[in-house]
Amino acid sequence: MILGALLDAGLDFEILQAELSKLNLDEFDLSTEQVLRSGIGGTKFNVILQDQEEPHHHDHDHAGQEHDHGHGHRNLGDVKQIIEDSSLSDRAKENSIAIFTRLARAEAKVHRSTIDQVHFHEVGAVDAIVDIVGACIGFEALGIDEIHCSELVTGSGHVHCAHGRMPVPAPATAELIQAVPSRAGNIQKELLTPTGAAILVALSEGFGPRPEFTITSTGYGAGTREFPGHPNLLRVFIGDSSAEKSDEEDQVWMVETNLDDISAEAIGYVTEQLFESGALDVYTTPIHMKKNRPAVLLSVIVEPDSLAPIQTLLLQETTTFGIRRYLVHRRKLSRETRPVTTSYGEVRIKIGRMNGRVVKAMPEYEDCKALAGETGAPFTRVYGEAAQKATEWLD
Repeated sequence: MILGALLDAGLDFEILQAELSKLNLDEFDLSTEQVLRSGIGGTKFNVILQDQEEPHHHDHDHAGQEHDHGHGHRNLGDVKQIIEDSSLSDRAKENSIAIFTRLARAEAKVHRSTIDQVHFHEVGAVDAIVDIVGACIGFEALGIDEIHCSELVTGSGHVHCAHGRMPVPAPATAELIQAVPSRAGNIQKELLTPTGAAILVALSEGFGPRPEFTITSTGYGAGTREFPGHPNLLRVFIGDSSAEKSDEEDQVWMVETNLDDISAEAIGYVTEQLFESGALDVYTTPIHMKKNRPAVLLSVIVEPDSLAPIQTLLLQETTTFGIRRYLVHRRKLSRETRPVTTSYGEVRIKIGRMNGRVVKAMPEYEDCKALAGETGAPFTRVYGEAAQKATEWLD
């Protein structure tokens, strides 16, 4: 459905075929068809395997790719070798291998194995290779610089696969979408496979409302089934953000807990551990709780990849019995660092731009502190001279 949407939005099918042929696999053919889903037109992308007369459906009625297509059990190393030996672009190779590695790691955890030991038909299957490598080819061919995704809809109910009757989302899918906004939706079918989840999670900058940009093309990728009252389509918007806009937006998690029975020393220790575990920022706020107890609100800002260890740390190392978490949107100045020379030595200047214009230029604290220690000069004098030099960068 991802490839169907990209083709519908303008990806040249002949370019996709030519690039996929660089994998040097002769086990598949490709086709597309125009279909209607709940009255809306879309492009259906088919992978036709040589031992099958019918196109392979990408709407699996089993858990993800957990099905043997008769092509043998390639492991992650075999798949990486196929990709690395091809003449694909470096970007397509790098992204494809990153997606496969993420998928392999999830499957290995589910099956209590390691990514090197696991032999799985779902990762090695030709259709999975086409899906993943084809998506990377498509994004590059369309000149996509950033990918943003809505919250993921997994579906619900149960599906039948090589391992028996499985709940939706499939175990590997559930593993892949940890720390990503998702919901079941109202369709009792599998709407998100492990392969689809791996592509979206590995390549997306963030999940949530659509960021601001001008839409230039829209595409609809069709699934196999018809769902009454629900178009079985994946929609992709392609567009351009303002050429002048250089500030950045992303999503991070805010994790909080109220503490009324913890020592100051323990909070200091936990703060250090949180930073070491990947927290972007940690701070406390004085609050009053029930029974008029003075307390502190411990707040941690964390990127999605570091959410799990941060939560574990808070529950293990503080006195709390529970934590809260919610997604927050950040808007940041785009940043770069430039050195300036002062009479005390070199200091890095942090430069912040908004809409392409420099609006902040601040000396790096650690550099000024180090120079003050080395030269014996007062910190305020070192910082002041660096700050004066920094004004030269302001527009």
